[in-house]
Amino acid sequence: MVKEKLEEIRQKAMASIEEAKDQESLNDVRVKVFGKKGEFTKVQKGMKDVAPEDRPKVGAMINEARAAIEERMNEAREKMQQRALDERLKRETIDVTLPAKKNKIGHRHPNTITLEEVEKIFIGMGFDVVEGPEIEKDYYNFTALNIPKGHPTRDEQDTFYINDNILLRTQTSPVQVRQMEAKKPPIRMIAPGRVFRSDEVDATHSPSFHQIEGMVIDKGITFADLKGTLEMFVHKLFGDDVKVKFRPHHFPFTEPSAEMDVSCFKCGGKGCRFCKGEGWIEILGCGMVHPKVLEMSGIDPNVYSGFAFGVGLERIALLKYEIDDMRLLYENDIRFLQQF
Repeated sequence: MVKEKLEEIRQKAMASIEEAKDQESLNDVRVKVFGKKGEFTKVQKGMKDVAPEDRPKVGAMINEARAAIEERMNEAREKMQQRALDERLKRETIDVTLPAKKNKIGHRHPNTITLEEVEKIFIGMGFDVVEGPEIEKDYYNFTALNIPKGHPTRDEQDTFYINDNILLRTQTSPVQVRQMEAKKPPIRMIAPGRVFRSDEVDATHSPSFHQIEGMVIDKGITFADLKGTLEMFVHKLFGDDVKVKFRPHHFPFTEPSAEMDVSCFKCGGKGCRFCKGEGWIEILGCGMVHPKVLEMSGIDPNVYSGFAFGVGLERIALLKYEIDDMRLLYENDIRFLQQF
């Protein structure tokens, strides 16, 4: 009876091992056969009912059946492990003939490229590059630039005020005032930086943008020096064929003042969509530093004179790269930025 029972258990176990699909199901077979409540365990517990003289023979049959089942179970486990390894290696196979993955590195923004070019031009003409605070005092942003309280220019700039005396600067001209207070002439400087105005966002306006203000203070500085400097700047930036035109204008901190236009470098001044058919493109404002501004900064206007100018960095970038919408500069679309 024991021999027949062991043979039945052995056949069922072998069949279950063959049907096992993975190591989890194989483990279920082991528990079913050799577990505390397993069929093989029941046979072993029944050894106490076997006659003493038959126990060696029955014990040998039990060990033989157990060894056969365990051997088959180990073979099945090794095959499963090898199959799993082969599948994993197949998934992880590397084709060394494929091109390597390219590292995506950063790309300089059009504003950065343009600013570096502008700085290089002015440094070559002996200018210093100076920075100042973006959170500025009302005095430096307006009063020291000949724009007292109540002046209409303050309304035009729609300033972001933090309190009555502190604001987000609307221009980088305050850096010029700080330089005049801190240094004695001669002064040659440009002040690039971020400025803020409460403007609606559209193709040509943004509440946050960048300006480059420039200034020269020395003895005997005239409007001719201003014209020569800015013409050199334009020719270096846009090419020697570009023409320059100055139009009278008004700025509180310069007198006389002017707007500077350049001939359209797309149509050569003939008129096109880019210049709106006029042949000229306005690029910056400029003028001779107002004597009152010099005096408020501690510089004697009877001894020294100077000129100043201001240009929008984004405006230069838009013109240089023929971009028709300022918003493209801030949308961070990598497809757009990689063109520069």
